[in-house]
Amino acid sequence: MGEKITFPSNGSNCDGYLALPPTPNGRAIIVIQEWWGLVGHITDVVDQFAANGYVALAPDLYHGTQTTEPDEAMRLMMGLAMDTAAKDIAGAASYLASRSEVTTRGIGAVGFCLGGSLALWSATLSPLVTATVGYYPGIPWTKMSPEWSNYTNKAAIIHCSEHDGTSAAPGIQSALVAIREAGGSAEAFDYAGSDHAFFNSDRPEVFDAAHAELSWKRTLSFFSSQLK
Repeated sequence: MGEKITFPSNGSNCDGYLALPPTPNGRAIIVIQEWWGLVGHITDVVDQFAANGYVALAPDLYHGTQTTEPDEAMRLMMGLAMDTAAKDIAGAASYLASRSEVTTRGIGAVGFCLGGSLALWSATLSPLVTATVGYYPGIPWTKMSPEWSNYTNKAAIIHCSEHDGTSAAPGIQSALVAIREAGGSAEAFDYAGSDHAFFNSDRPEVFDAAHAELSWKRTLSFFSSQLK
């Protein structure tokens, strides 16, 4: 359904995977990768959003590199230049906002693991990103130093795995408190018995179909209500 594209990124360029809906609903979503890179699971998620009416774009934050090896994925994640990632994410938001199919005032962002943290961060980077969804956010906030005050009148939800400590985990709690103190709305959902990456159907050892379906319904409902 989708295709590889190149879009402007603060004076440079970033590649990404874009999918257009058969019947646009006016909304747009940035889909942010796990630590593996822009792999098939992420392009599948982009396609799923397009099938539900969204213009969806996954920026390639590793700029052409991907892996299936955990040690290599850790190296890539630790080596990710946050200033460049910030420009690429903000550039993706600007690109989506410029498309004629997109008629809402705000852009949504969703991410998984590494991308879960980056998706929540994205609303602090761009005024265009107004609704975010983080699936089992995977890196400490100190690596990004988010300006949570930029969440005023924005909204976030977080899908939490039991493996990662549920919504009681300190990193989740600090994000929820900071977003609410900024004048935004934030809600977390726990999935009993879930492993990290329970949404990733390419990883049968952790995938949970029931949790994935419920979290997907909540995600679509959230974006439908928030992106007007």
